[in-house]
Amino acid sequence: MFAGRQSDYLEPVLDFPTDERESAFRTISYDGVLGQPTAPESDLSLIQSNRRAQWLEPEYTEYVHTPSNYDRPIADYSDTTPYEWTLLPAGEVYKSYLAGVKESRLAAHLIKIENDNWMLDGTLGGRFGVMRWGRDSATGFLAEGVQWDIEGAAQVRLDIPEEVDVRAVDFRAGTQLTWSWAANPKHRSRFGYYHLSSHLGDEFLLKNPTYPRLNYAHDLIIFGHSYYFTPKLRVYGEVGWAFYHLVADSWEFQFGVEWAPTRATGFWGEPFLAVGCHLREEVNYGGSFVVQTGWAWVGEIPGRSFRMGLHYHNGDSTQNSFYDNFEQQIGFGIWYDF
Repeated sequence: MFAGRQSDYLEPVLDFPTDERESAFRTISYDGVLGQPTAPESDLSLIQSNRRAQWLEPEYTEYVHTPSNYDRPIADYSDTTPYEWTLLPAGEVYKSYLAGVKESRLAAHLIKIENDNWMLDGTLGGRFGVMRWGRDSATGFLAEGVQWDIEGAAQVRLDIPEEVDVRAVDFRAGTQLTWSWAANPKHRSRFGYYHLSSHLGDEFLLKNPTYPRLNYAHDLIIFGHSYYFTPKLRVYGEVGWAFYHLVADSWEFQFGVEWAPTRATGFWGEPFLAVGCHLREEVNYGGSFVVQTGWAWVGEIPGRSFRMGLHYHNGDSTQNSFYDNFEQQIGFGIWYDF
């Protein structure tokens, strides 16, 4: 018999075997009139009574199976999940730079260039994981381990008032090895190669036959490193060296800071802010200064993110066929990374 507070009119009878295990009791109020009550779904039954009563049920603190929806602390398992090989993994180990206007992604900028026309700058491309030795993050943050990615994009400029003519297009293609540092995954790096070449549009050349056509191209080796102060706040820097170049020179540098969600945001999304600089030797280490801010959504599939908001650029042209032309761009952009 288990002791417990109970009605003056009822004696609980436990008709299941007992052992040495300690039990705790909780009372559940029952306000109905009992005729000949029984509890067919429970191991607890009550003696017949016509009075109001309280149920007494055992509640185990150590022996009951843990429910499946119990919120187990992430620290219990996030660092012990073994690394494994994954073909075509979802997600990224090293994120593309949000304010990097030459990164491979899907994007569109509707911009007004000072002393020029309204333009539509579009990027059609993406970056894709091929193979990873590592693990997905248990927290929804970036994956960990070593990952091989490939990338490619066409970055086109359309002159809206001039019958939406193609003014110029840059092509980028490359590959990179990205990794997180095992001792501290807040540190992440990438090493890779990419080719970029620039071409004037046919319509632009027909309307401007005397404009000098530049065969701008380079093949670069890059090394980048980023550090996360928090899952949302990252700083980064990157150096690139061209072993082959035409019109372009050998060196380029990127650095910046960004604050943006990296975990699933749900329907409402979260704000983001990205600031970046891209410096190039061929313009005496000038280049571009970019600020983007607005709203971002991160999906349940790792690495999928969508942003929209304001875009501002100040510096040399983001179309390398006009690499030494100054541009101040103000407009609206949308960006999708996957």
